Amino acid sequence: MSRFWQTLQNALGTQINMSTAYHPQTDGQTERTNQTLEDMLRSCVIDFGGSWDIHLPLVEFSYNNSYHTSIQCTPFEALYGRKCRSPICWSEIGENRIIGPELIQETTDKIALIQERIKAARDRQKSYADNRRRPLEFQIGDLVMLKVSPWKGIFRFRKRGKIAPRFVGPFRILERIESVAYRLELPPELSNIHDVFHVSNLKKCLADESLIVPLKEIQIDGKLQFREEPVELMDREMKVLKRSRIPIVKIRWNSQCGTEYTWEREDQMKGKYPHLFS
Repeated sequence: MSRFWQTLQNALGTQINMSTAYHPQTDGQTERTNQTLEDMLRSCVIDFGGSWDIHLPLVEFSYNNSYHTSIQCTPFEALYGRKCRSPICWSEIGENRIIGPELIQETTDKIALIQERIKAARDRQKSYADNRRRPLEFQIGDLVMLKVSPWKGIFRFRKRGKIAPRFVGPFRILERIESVAYRLELPPELSNIHDVFHVSNLKKCLADESLIVPLKEIQIDGKLQFREEPVELMDREMKVLKRSRIPIVKIRWNSQCGTEYTWEREDQMKGKYPHLFS
């Protein structure tokens, strides 16, 4: 974050909590809420048809009036201290009453109770995660492998890009940044990538040199995503379906991890890589 934005946020009294890129565990509550909303929207679109934005108000209403086990009430009730007054739950509201100090005290007690329940739920989820989490620590000078993600721009004929290498390296650790990040000694080929990585993207390098993927054979973009490129057209075939015939070609890719050959649709490969057919 630039110095201008830091000064502006300080002037506004905003407390900034920095997060780690490509690390959803940094804000698990938001990730879990987004997952729930996506599932609800997906169900609405499947059952009722149409675009998801049409059903967004209904999904918002349903979510805010659904019982949450972490706080043991609905988000609407936790925020306003009463149940939502709507045609579908009007009978649950009860009679009107005069508000006063009793309502303020009741709301304060509910807020304290909700905070206790949220803390208990958070501690419970943390205990589940800690049972499976193994802390990783490296020393300065250690060799580690760096995790990369497959590039999604490559077309696969009914397959996912499984031939992409999962780790590249090895790289030497130059510095430890706090407790969960390390600075690596990157080669000139990766000069456009920030040299500090979260510990979840690293693993200790094995002594077997056959497991090392050299960088000269692969391409990685600025977001540390592996880019596969076709090297050679090996064979041609005709895929026969019930009412159509699809020409496919056997392509050799630049990956050195797993299967190096895949069958792709000829028309799509010609559109993306015409040099293979010249």
